[in-house]
Amino acid sequence: MGKVIIVEGKTDKQRLQQILDEPVEIACTYGTIGEDKLDELISEYSEDEVYVLLDADYAGDKVRRLFKQDFPNVRHLYTHRMYREVATTPFHVLTQILEGAHFIVKLPEEADCSNEC
Repeated sequence: MGKVIIVEGKTDKQRLQQILDEPVEIACTYGTIGEDKLDELISEYSEDEVYVLLDADYAGDKVRRLFKQDFPNVRHLYTHRMYREVATTPFHVLTQILEGAHFIVKLPEEADCSNEC
């Protein structure tokens, strides 16, 4: 049983890969998700510990509702509405979110704390 984080896009995935310090599969929905894609994710990760980290906008909320309805065992992680997107959430905020869910994280060396921290 592994850990999986489902995000919306490639930039969200890249952002998380920079701070995760343990093996975690990151799956992308690539925006709006249909029933077929949701069913595929459910069957593919049914044995895993699944987390959903989506943008704090209308599209992210819509996808999150589908997960809550059809995949109720996933754990929902939330970025702050002020950042709107996972990809634009500062590293220090993402590390707090992930640490709160018991992920092992690190701040990337290239993170400029004057802009990111």
